[in-house]
Amino acid sequence: MKDVNLTEVEDRIHYIKDLLLADESESVIKTYMNEGEMYKITYAQQHIGVCLFLFSRKETVEIKNIAIRPGFRGMGIGKKVIDISSLIFQNRGYKEMLVGTANSSIGNLAFYQKAGFRFHEIQKDFFLQYPDPFFENGIQGLDMIILRKAL
Repeated sequence: MKDVNLTEVEDRIHYIKDLLLADESESVIKTYMNEGEMYKITYAQQHIGVCLFLFSRKETVEIKNIAIRPGFRGMGIGKKVIDISSLIFQNRGYKEMLVGTANSSIGNLAFYQKAGFRFHEIQKDFFLQYPDPFFENGIQGLDMIILRKAL
């Protein structure tokens, strides 16, 4: 996976379609898309997704959105993005990385655990603030599951 690279981007509005791959609500995305640091993900010199990181506490970095286009999933790219970003933020003095996903996102929960994250907390009814209900795997997205990884 040497061909995976992260490049910070400034003009974020061009990446809204990528962000929508990982977050169901464009109105919610617009509330956070200009915060933190956003990186374009490239694989073999081809743009395949984005990741957005927020810094809510002094030693904590949060993956707010990580989106890889469907044709490039299941190849280890997401794990590589987490490895690269973990090293970047560890070198900048961050001690932990957090990520949140819906209770209904069974695949995401498995992915993050395989990438070294552990369950940390639950924000009950988090997704009730979304304008429209959503379902994955036959389960309504209601609660935000926060996972944590030490850096």
